[in-house]
Amino acid sequence: MRLAFPTDLTALLSTGLLRSVGSLGIKVATAGLTYLTYVVLARTMNPEQYGYFAFGLALATVLAIAAGMGQSTAILRLWPQLRGQGEKAEAAAGLASGSAITILASLAIGELLCLFALTIQPLVAPGQPVIHFLGAALLILPMALSEYNSSALRAQGSLWTALLPRDIYWRLALPLIVLGLYALGVILSGPDALTLSAVILLAMLGLQYVLAGQQGYSLRPSLSYVAIKSHWQRWGGLSKWLLLGALIETFTLNADIILVGLMLDLESSGLYFNAFRTAGLMTLFTFAIELVIAPMVAEHYHARDMRKAQAITTLCAWAGFAFSLVIFAIFLFFGDFVLSLFGPAYAGGALVLVLLAFGLLFDAATGPSKIVMMMTGHERAYVAIFGVIMGLGFLVQIVVIPVWGVLGAAAANMGARIIAQIAIALWCRYRIGLDTSLFGVLALLRGQHRPAS
Repeated sequence: MRLAFPTDLTALLSTGLLRSVGSLGIKVATAGLTYLTYVVLARTMNPEQYGYFAFGLALATVLAIAAGMGQSTAILRLWPQLRGQGEKAEAAAGLASGSAITILASLAIGELLCLFALTIQPLVAPGQPVIHFLGAALLILPMALSEYNSSALRAQGSLWTALLPRDIYWRLALPLIVLGLYALGVILSGPDALTLSAVILLAMLGLQYVLAGQQGYSLRPSLSYVAIKSHWQRWGGLSKWLLLGALIETFTLNADIILVGLMLDLESSGLYFNAFRTAGLMTLFTFAIELVIAPMVAEHYHARDMRKAQAITTLCAWAGFAFSLVIFAIFLFFGDFVLSLFGPAYAGGALVLVLLAFGLLFDAATGPSKIVMMMTGHERAYVAIFGVIMGLGFLVQIVVIPVWGVLGAAAANMGARIIAQIAIALWCRYRIGLDTSLFGVLALLRGQHRPAS
């Protein structure tokens, strides 16, 4: 039987799908270049130095999200919400204040990490440097600001300028420069690779500012203490919960790597890093669509047009799951070969890859549940549900890693993610009134898209 949708929904889904395909194209290229970067670094470094890089990158990623103070998610919600309410000046001021807050927090957290590294240097064992902490500190500002700029530009309707500098140009330049240095006989250490990443990303941010200005988009940070304070007083409560949500999500994607490095060794951290980043390829289409639909969900939900909001989330769930299922099958049958691209030392992690990928398959099946909760004012519930379940999973990892190593870490992550994703999808269905899962198509066809009580 052929499914038929009303004309207005067909037009909405076509527009969303076309933009999502463009976003997917960028994200596929990004994944390929990111994968190439990891392969190049793994091949040109010894396993220990690559472990330093993996550890430092994971640490910088978590701290960069903390430095963002929830502003990158907030602007996706506030820009369409405020402009829809006729508060265009407030929307512009909020965008500038969010940029300033991100920069100031990044500098503060980077300085604290440097101080921490210098403090513990006399306490670590001889031959165990802490310079990779300093490399991670340098990455915090460019990573945090690039995330905010991407969100700010997408909120204003830009896609290419929002994504190309960070997702393509940076990831293309890094492996090319590493290979060029290697050809000249220069072999980078882990901290060197982190520092080089920071320098190139800062250059890409400069390019993004120039391109955005030429196209009429705003990225300029506020220089007014009064404006920044006013923005935080009005939206600080929201930002704190969005920050917690972003931190939890980033923590679940990076804490395992840090934990494995601390409890086992940096070589194991590098193996787990490669397996997790490879498994993450499954969520490419889901993530690409979420980049597009986040402001759309906020717009239609706050306008109480639940019918269109349900259509958007249904599109995201089905498109993302179909893509994820194909990639999961590749990992299931060719996992050893995929990981061997990083080098012979990493080829034995196929089971780790499959376990992590199975958990992410449930992520795709439950659709854009996180985005829906963040864009509809249920960020506190997201923090509570997802945070508690994944936190318990992290505690389980602390227990099982000494016994089962990286396999134990992967199994615990998989189990916690499955439970958490089902829980937040159920919340969206029964408390928000949007079925974000694959079953959302039934709610759409039956007209079950009214706000939940």
